[in-house]
Amino acid sequence: MSLLLEVDLASSVPVFEQIRLQVVAHVAAGRLTPGDHLPTIRALATDLGVAAGTVARAYRELEAAGVVTTRRRAGTTVAAGVASADAAGQQAARAYVATVRAAGLSDEAALALVRGALMRHEPGLDAQVPRDSPTGSTTQASSRNATKPTTAGAATP
Repeated sequence: MSLLLEVDLASSVPVFEQIRLQVVAHVAAGRLTPGDHLPTIRALATDLGVAAGTVARAYRELEAAGVVTTRRRAGTTVAAGVASADAAGQQAARAYVATVRAAGLSDEAALALVRGALMRHEPGLDAQVPRDSPTGSTTQASSRNATKPTTAGAATP
């Protein structure tokens, strides 16, 4: 299995956050499972053309959130006990992506709509979606419409 990450250097979202969000999205979608290895900090930084400190910050935040674990000599792996998003959430996210693609919206515009919806506190929506569900992570995806995307691939064991 290979992991593809993209960064948009022209985006208003910091690069470390783009990396973090994409790893979370891969886990939520089930493309990364517990025990899968992430690229080394140095290798990913080189592949993406960013500073190693940028990747290190993304990895630190992922570790603090319990998404990955890092061990000397073993590297960074997806943490045990991290579950992918529920099937209903994944299906809703795929339907949303299909709808916004059909409407011709960019990834940034689609994400802005989701962020706006999440910021509103409508009682009906709060009752349908548990607060601890990973709804935000299932909508985070690498941008295909990025101005200057750079991709990096890394094999997992």
